[in-house]
Amino acid sequence: MTTMDDAMAPGEAVASPPSERRDPGLASRIAARTGGGVLRVFLVLVALFWLVPTFGLLASSLRGPSDIAASGWWKVFSEPAQLTWSNYDKLLSNDTITNSLWNTVLITVPTTLLVVVVGSLAGYAFAWMEFPGRDWLFLVLVGLLVVPIQIGLIPVSKLFGDLGLFGSITGVVIFHTAFGLPFAIFLLRNFFAEIPRELLEAARLDGAGELRLFATVVMPLGGPAIASLGIFQFLWVWNDMLVALIFADPDSAPITVALQNQVRQFGANIDVLAPGAFISMIVPLVVFFAFQRQFVSGVMAGAVK
Repeated sequence: MTTMDDAMAPGEAVASPPSERRDPGLASRIAARTGGGVLRVFLVLVALFWLVPTFGLLASSLRGPSDIAASGWWKVFSEPAQLTWSNYDKLLSNDTITNSLWNTVLITVPTTLLVVVVGSLAGYAFAWMEFPGRDWLFLVLVGLLVVPIQIGLIPVSKLFGDLGLFGSITGVVIFHTAFGLPFAIFLLRNFFAEIPRELLEAARLDGAGELRLFATVVMPLGGPAIASLGIFQFLWVWNDMLVALIFADPDSAPITVALQNQVRQFGANIDVLAPGAFISMIVPLVVFFAFQRQFVSGVMAGAVK
């Protein structure tokens, strides 16, 4: 009779018993069961819940003043006859609101373009050009990121008063551009620095100068980051009220200041305030969703090399 040790061939390893399966924890079981369709339904419900205030403002902007005073916006589901475009007709005939909307465009668009163009050029210079004091200047730039905007209100107000810019759209644009450039340069410099050096060297060997190199190589590769910066800057300036409230006079005030002034007479002009607030909110949403793909690409650009 042979034993198991005798039957085993010389040098053959003894097989270890299979390891016992561990019982998955409660968190693992919940994650496994909520994956797929259930999780997607949950996320859709969260998104719909997030959009409830937006839809409520839209419904309020389409109701008459008496209906708004009598009941909540959800009444439109049972009485859809309340919906009317008369509020928007009245809004378009209100010179204060229409002028403030135009002022908002005149402030937001030039500021966004200036920050994107100047920030892109400066970011490229800090990333790939050698000049005296480059690293020290970049450290100063990083330090400016932590400077709160409130610190510059009083000294800049005095400076704009001496230069004759106080109360004008130009002064608001300059202020927003100056305080938006540190973040823009910091963001784009870090993105441009990840571009392979071989691409730039190959372009230089082909005779490309710095401007041509920037326009033909860096700008196309930096499109996602530039688009993200443009969206950030547009949203910040469009929704700003503090800077405009201080530096803009009534003739150059944007929509945020105009709506703030309308709130003081809330009971008398809710039919103008509601559609004006909805237009002020829907424009940034449209811009964000229109460039959502570029925004996500720009945010994730530095995550994977």
